[in-house]
Amino acid sequence: DSNTSAPPLIELVGASISSAQEPDVALVEGVDWSLLAGDFWVAGGLQWAGKSDWLTTVAGLQRPAAGTHILFGQKAAALTQAELVAVRLRVGLVFENGGRLFTQMTVEENVSLPLRYHRNCPAEESREAVAAMLELTELTDLAAQPAGQLNRGWRQRVALARALILQPEVLLLDNPLAGLDPRQTRWWLDTLAALNVGHPIFARRPLSLVATTDDLRPWQERAKQFALLQ
Repeated sequence: DSNTSAPPLIELVGASISSAQEPDVALVEGVDWSLLAGDFWVAGGLQWAGKSDWLTTVAGLQRPAAGTHILFGQKAAALTQAELVAVRLRVGLVFENGGRLFTQMTVEENVSLPLRYHRNCPAEESREAVAAMLELTELTDLAAQPAGQLNRGWRQRVALARALILQPEVLLLDNPLAGLDPRQTRWWLDTLAALNVGHPIFARRPLSLVATTDDLRPWQERAKQFALLQ
């Protein structure tokens, strides 16, 4: 494997994952895990096993209760807030249950927001990138719709487009297949697999993926690495 000599993109060393609601309560302890370039991880576990908290810890949005979290070779705890924000932009995150969109804003506005906010990109300059992302996620016809009017499955796609618009190196997805019909499920699995090997929209640069799930079975043909949280 060509990337075994390259350092991991993200590492957890002896990490205890705490609950966002109760930072002092460890849900999972002693996690040793690393994400290498080109990996496609799927982490399963029962409800309340701590999958969402593990994923937001991986993303750098919450700190492990114990142990070390390393983001792109740097200890997260040693980074300043500005450095942490810069590093986090290399990681896209799709939240569960419709992706925490701005419901009053249109689909197009939601997708362009990271470019305008983090890159100071005027709407005109971001239009081409946003249009390409809407095409990838099959949202072109819904671009002018308020995000709050879409069903959960389509909101999840808007969240995916928004997470991808900054061209991250790592994409984290919290239970993305929950509640989807078989056709939607197949679209997600096909699209994520294409992004993992290198999609034209990313100039064929492979995207490292991490997804959580309640059910490992749909992922068996696509993912490369599997983990169980318990």
